[in-house]
Amino acid sequence: MKHRLITTGFVLCCALLLQAVHAQEQKSLTLGEAVQLSIKNSKQLKNSSAKINEATAILQQANDRKLPDFNINASYLRLTNPTLKLKTGSSGGGSDTSGNSGGGFGSVTSAMYAMATVSYPIYSGSRIKYGIESAKYLQQAAQLDSAHDRGEVIINAIGAYINLYKAKAAVDLVKENLAESRQRDTDFSNLEKNGILARNDLLKAQLQTSNIELSLLDAENNWKLANVNMNLLLGLPETTVLALDSTTLQYSPDLKTVDDYEQLGLQNRKDMQALSARAKAAATNIKSVKGEYYPSVGLSGGYAAINVPGLLTVYNAIDIGVGVKYSLSSLWKTKAKLKEAEAKQDELVTSEEMLIDNMHMQVNEAYENYLSSQKKIDVYAKAIEQAGENYKITRNKYDNQLATTTDLLEADVAQLQAKLNYAFAKADAVVAYNRLIQSAGVLTEPGK
Repeated sequence: MKHRLITTGFVLCCALLLQAVHAQEQKSLTLGEAVQLSIKNSKQLKNSSAKINEATAILQQANDRKLPDFNINASYLRLTNPTLKLKTGSSGGGSDTSGNSGGGFGSVTSAMYAMATVSYPIYSGSRIKYGIESAKYLQQAAQLDSAHDRGEVIINAIGAYINLYKAKAAVDLVKENLAESRQRDTDFSNLEKNGILARNDLLKAQLQTSNIELSLLDAENNWKLANVNMNLLLGLPETTVLALDSTTLQYSPDLKTVDDYEQLGLQNRKDMQALSARAKAAATNIKSVKGEYYPSVGLSGGYAAINVPGLLTVYNAIDIGVGVKYSLSSLWKTKAKLKEAEAKQDELVTSEEMLIDNMHMQVNEAYENYLSSQKKIDVYAKAIEQAGENYKITRNKYDNQLATTTDLLEADVAQLQAKLNYAFAKADAVVAYNRLIQSAGVLTEPGK
């Protein structure tokens, strides 16, 4: 019995251990892989794909209006004691022949007929033509919207990746600083025991260590939340621990002038192209509405068969002809539709002009932000050297009793802050550059 309990306990421990290992699954992730996964699992892009399918179906409906209409209609009727009178134009001024008299008509109790009609539009004021053209522009706009959304997904994935990188960098740097602070506490404790260091100075050092431990807790919490956010964005299990490849963040792009990026924006911005396509669709819709002022001409044909038992049989009754349809009410009803279509076009043209102005502003802002990020990298790189040198000097002064413990601890904090600022500035520069090329409409997947 005891052996059985030991075995059961061992199995349970193994199960719990395997569950813990599974719950903390690790995954190496490059920036390119992150972007690809975000595109694959983006609900925004799935919604954009559905809108493209909808626009494609609308275009197909517009094309189908060019095809002929074909209708078949058949009925079987039961009749209740009808009175039938046939009018004949005889020389005697005409006579009535009753279906129930001696004319020989039997009892009519049912009737059957079938008709098939075909109609083909020849001219409809070009409404069909312009309807197809407008639908094509709207389909193109939906595709361009999807391309624009793809760029948004890419930049969001890059931003999330950089946030996770910064959070992990903060954890690593704070851990490194904490290890140094704990070692300092050990050294100070030995000095204090030997009466070389005042207890107050030891307590200051230990207090700083406690503050660093609190900073580490905050940094680890931020890193865990950033990790969960990245997993949700990529469609991965929330418990997956992502190990980022920082080498994918190290590149030096060739920077163009701001005018070059503005020209690229005018040529490549998908949202601007989508709005332009909608403006063209609105202009085409105006032509389609004007077509309602004109008549419709169509070619029609039909076949009919009628059978009234005991009275009438008709078959092979074929007709073909041309029909003209014109609605006089279109003379006053179309005016309001035309005003609505023209107002929609004006709205889209104005929106297009506003978007161009916004593009210029976005490019300039992104360009200045990237230049600023590069300057910050240079400044923080110098700051690291200065903070390191300052700590060495302060440490030397402290060892020679020319500086206080407070001076030493402040120099240590300044050194940590300089390292954090430098790591963050390099990461922020990646985001700034990608936002710049996004504003110019030339953002692509990293690694492609």
